[in-house]
Order: sequence, then structure tokens, then C-alpha cells
Amino acid sequence: MTRINQSKEGFQKFEFVKLSPEEQQKNSAEFFKSMNQRRSLRHFSDRSIPEGVVENIIKTASTAPSGAHKQPWFFAVITSSEMKKKIKEAAEKEEYDNYNGRMSEEWLADLQKFDTNWEKPFLEIAPVLIVVFKKTYELEGNEKSKNYYVNESVGIATGILIAAIQQAGLVSLTHTPSPLNFLSLLLNRPKNEKPYLLIPIGYPADNALVPKIKRKELSEIMAQY
Repeated sequence: MTRINQSKEGFQKFEFVKLSPEEQQKNSAEFFKSMNQRRSLRHFSDRSIPEGVVENIIKTASTAPSGAHKQPWFFAVITSSEMKKKIKEAAEKEEYDNYNGRMSEEWLADLQKFDTNWEKPFLEIAPVLIVVFKKTYELEGNEKSKNYYVNESVGIATGILIAAIQQAGLVSLTHTPSPLNFLSLLLNRPKNEKPYLLIPIGYPADNALVPKIKRKELSEIMAQY
């Protein structure tokens, strides 16, 4: 076993919570069971989310690893009815153009099973919208500094965000109206931040429907070497 200098400057001892093999099996199976119930929802209730829950979800997302620990993410949380309406209108404008010329016939065919179109009422109905921004570089005043592996870092943080939403008993949708630049303008974000995803979160509407689709089997997504 390698002996580690516990007094190395700039470091602290890692506190590891050791689980038994039985606990590892149980925890991993229970987490999978919960996450396997996750679905992308387009039918939301306007029921409000309890105070503090969204903040806990964002804090959980912020635990993600990042290149050189730069943490190149920002989460804009929108609850204002007025701002949600503006976002919906701007998103629908982009989506109308997508469905009427930008998207290929193959893409449109692949979307048919979801029964989706350019209209996005859920952006106004869901109690909370989270816009994930990626910081392409850091900006303090006029001083720029580099960020590293930005897309990878923000992608991991977004995955943890979605898992945290599920664990909080909420539903979500990873919405990607393209281009997303209107979000920067509406929310007046600085020039070093680029919108990455728009995620409505909340509770499902009564009798909400989801497509009958199937996830790939383990044998299709994993190989051991």
C-alpha cells in the first residue's frame, strides 16, 4: 500500500463512507429502480414546488466534477409567469422554423412517435424552468481566463441535475429549441455564458401520457473486457 503524506499543503484527508457488498448491491439496485421510472414529460401540472427543493437540486448538480475544477456552469431558475411566457413565445418561434424547414424529413419522422410539434405550452405551465448555461471562459471585469472541458463538465452536471430532479419526486424535460441564443438575451446573461439546455420541471399533469418506448438492453450498451 502506498503511504500518503497526510499533511501535504493544499490537500485534506478524503473521508470515505465504506459500504458493505450487500449495501452496495441494495443501494445501486434501488437507485436504478428509481431512475428507471424517469420519463421525459411534456404534460405538466402548474402545482408549485416546495420551497428549498430547487435550491437543493441545483446544489446537487454543482457537485459534478469539472476540468481543473473550474465549475463552468450557471443555472438560471425561472418562476416568473411573465418571463416564462416570453421564453415560450421565443422558443415557439424557433421551433416553428425547425418544424417547417430546418429539420430534415428523417428527423421529423423520428419525432412522430412522440406526437410533438412546434407548440410548447409546458414552458408556461410548468412551475419552474431551469436554463443551464455553459461558461465558455471565466470573466471577471474585463479579465478573461480559460475553462477546460466545458461541454463535458456541463454535460455531467446536467446529468446529475436530472437525477436530482427525479430523486426529489419531480419530472422534467430536456428541451432544446435551436438556436438557444434567445435565452441569453431574455435573461440578460453575460457574454461568456452560452445556453446549453432548457429544462422545465414540476409535477405531471393528471392523466399525463408518455410514449410507449423501450430502453436498450444492457447487452446493447455494455461490454466487459
